[in-house]
Amino acid sequence: MVADLNMNIEITIVPTVREDDGLAMSSRNSYLSPAERRAATVLFRALTLARKMNLEGERDANNLRQQMSSLIQKEPLAHIDYVSVADADTLEELSLLDKNALAMLAVRIGKTRLIDNILLE
Repeated sequence: MVADLNMNIEITIVPTVREDDGLAMSSRNSYLSPAERRAATVLFRALTLARKMNLEGERDANNLRQQMSSLIQKEPLAHIDYVSVADADTLEELSLLDKNALAMLAVRIGKTRLIDNILLE
């Protein structure tokens, strides 16, 4: 949007601040019960799975989405809103990883909707 609207703004990407177990720090985490809090670590596990597969040479974005979804579905308290592998600049879904991409997801744990992402280079 910044580029499309020719805005004089520089966007700086910084790493997500995470808890020791990988869960992204968020005020939403306070809404999680202890069991839900443990279940929420599945988000980071799914994202790191995508990164590991990508680093090992996987370029099929559909396979990455499917593997992340399968891992999340093993957690009974998790309900997927979306799992995405998209172009890091345009956020358009990819079928082949031939450029920098973002693995992104939104998952409901109980009544709390958590979002997270990780850069795939």
